[in-house]
Amino acid sequence: MSKRRILVVEDDDAIRTGIVDSLTFGDYEVLEASNGTDGVRMAVRGGYDLLLLDLVLPGPGGLQILAEVRTSRPTIPVIILTARGDESDRVKGLKLGADDYVVKPFSVKELMARVEAVLRRSPERPTDVEKIPFPGGTADMSRGEIRFKDGSRCELSEREMELLRYLAGNRGRAISREEILRRVWRIDPDKIETRTIDMHVARLREKLRDDPAEPGIITTVRGKGYMYAVPKVK
Repeated sequence: MSKRRILVVEDDDAIRTGIVDSLTFGDYEVLEASNGTDGVRMAVRGGYDLLLLDLVLPGPGGLQILAEVRTSRPTIPVIILTARGDESDRVKGLKLGADDYVVKPFSVKELMARVEAVLRRSPERPTDVEKIPFPGGTADMSRGEIRFKDGSRCELSEREMELLRYLAGNRGRAISREEILRRVWRIDPDKIETRTIDMHVARLREKLRDDPAEPGIITTVRGKGYMYAVPKVK
């Protein structure tokens, strides 16, 4: 399984280095930014599973970055890092959609516990999905196969399972090809043609028996990307 990736936006070099070292030791992959300008660019671009965000930054502040993230990537979990004693700042962050906050100075043990807790309950964790129902059958992630209601079966490759799992884990949201490359392929979209995604989606649709002319399971959202359009079964 791929390592979970965490973006740390913190301008204090010593604090940021300590956080990065602790997360790396905890078997996370870490991205980092030391100012608001780089922070907002990286946060909006995506390719990470959790954002650790300082509120006071050179350039755009943490609350501005949080607002941008909630607009562009509404399901990304965010933990605020703040030295401010003013409760109103934390309340503003929570109202903007932060999942948790940690007040400086904090211990490594506390930070890691909060990171693990937020990731466990995050809707951006599609790897936990074992069975994905769709019209006509069910995709069984544990067996790596699709079982149709007529009794027939179809095998899924590892990449097809990861793609389907990610799309279904973010059902109802248009996901760009670039995000898929970063989150599923774990590579920089500048290093590979995004047509790779189109070919994999086409093969996945074929295996799901999703009409390519009028797909109802994995739909194409013009100008944005792909979306898993099957409503969640209640």
